Amino acid sequence: MDLSSKTIVITGASAGLGAGMADWFASAGAALGLCARRRPAAPHDRTVARSVDVTDFAALQRFAADVVDALGPIDLWINNAAVLEPITPVRRLSWDELERHLATNVGGVLNGTRIFLERLAADRHRGTLVNVSSGLAQKARAGLAAYSAAKAAVDRLTEAVAAEEADLLVAALAVSPGVVETAMQRTLREQDPAVLRDVDLFRSFHDEDKMNSPAWVADHIARWVFGDAEPGGVIVRVPPEPR
Repeated sequence: MDLSSKTIVITGASAGLGAGMADWFASAGAALGLCARRRPAAPHDRTVARSVDVTDFAALQRFAADVVDALGPIDLWINNAAVLEPITPVRRLSWDELERHLATNVGGVLNGTRIFLERLAADRHRGTLVNVSSGLAQKARAGLAAYSAAKAAVDRLTEAVAAEEADLLVAALAVSPGVVETAMQRTLREQDPAVLRDVDLFRSFHDEDKMNSPAWVADHIARWVFGDAEPGGVIVRVPPEPR
């Protein structure tokens, strides 16, 4: 797929899924705006890379302006930045912990969504919004209440903006990437079963090689957004990668 005419923003792009998707989109020729708390590596010279915390609206806004100034209007914005912790039962989950978690996993998505819409309106352009979700948005697991609740909120937020912003958005998708080998997955595999009851399930994904690669995820997003594949709705799941 030739994406040399497209500009794509990915948050949380310094490692894991975000960095892997950035590499795939770069190989397809896309211009890239990449940000994370730790400055992402630039895969080619048509990249704007910045150290940005997505909870900082003004900093994320400046980053978006830099991307447009250097690379042109944004065609696809992927809100990927997220945190996993706290991993704890609800009976031990404090509001302070949950608030910090939601600030990134929901507040960061809200900030990115608002800024992308702001840019589209200012640039007289239409684009596609992708919010990275999780299967845990549909089915919570013991010990992962914060992450599950946040991703469920991301799904509902995405459905709402899809209904509200048809003039600016070609589409809005909440994409569950499947199980991808990242630092989050490694953290899950290291948990005590007394805290994370389903730890053996997460270990089995790795041991049985049932994980999706970032390239597989990026390819599906690209085909849904720029190709002729039909996502079939706002809430979509990347299928398992063949082995």
